[in-house]
Amino acid sequence: MKQLDLFHTTEPNPGGLGAPLAERMRPGSLEEFVGQKHLLAAGRILDRVLRSEQLPSLILWGPPGCGKTTLARLVATQTGAHLISLSAVMAGTKEIRAAVEAARSVWVQERRRTWLFMDEIHRLNKGQQDTLLPHVERGTLLLLGATTENPSF
Repeated sequence: MKQLDLFHTTEPNPGGLGAPLAERMRPGSLEEFVGQKHLLAAGRILDRVLRSEQLPSLILWGPPGCGKTTLARLVATQTGAHLISLSAVMAGTKEIRAAVEAARSVWVQERRRTWLFMDEIHRLNKGQQDTLLPHVERGTLLLLGATTENPSF
């Protein structure tokens, strides 16, 4: 009989049977994504941007559970880019710097762009913003922010 060790376990396969239902039900492609056809349908703005080589940083705004995180993952997949996910609540400047270094490394080794998905971006403090902004402006990474707060205020 195999002994379980509570402190040295591996996480279950993200899409496997042990994953939460929401994770298993996430769409695997933009074609499977339900809603936002005014952005994602053929010829619409996000569809055109994703097919071009001119990728901008993006802010996704909406209520909890509307698909912001899923859309971010699909955007990274669609563009063939590397994805780093952080939460503004949990990440400090150290984690942001590590993400920037990872983006540089991916570019040097694989010649792939990196999307930094920042969940709850409205919660970034000034120090976090000051750490992140120069790298977004230089194009070291593309910022894909998600927020429940209206970004126009």
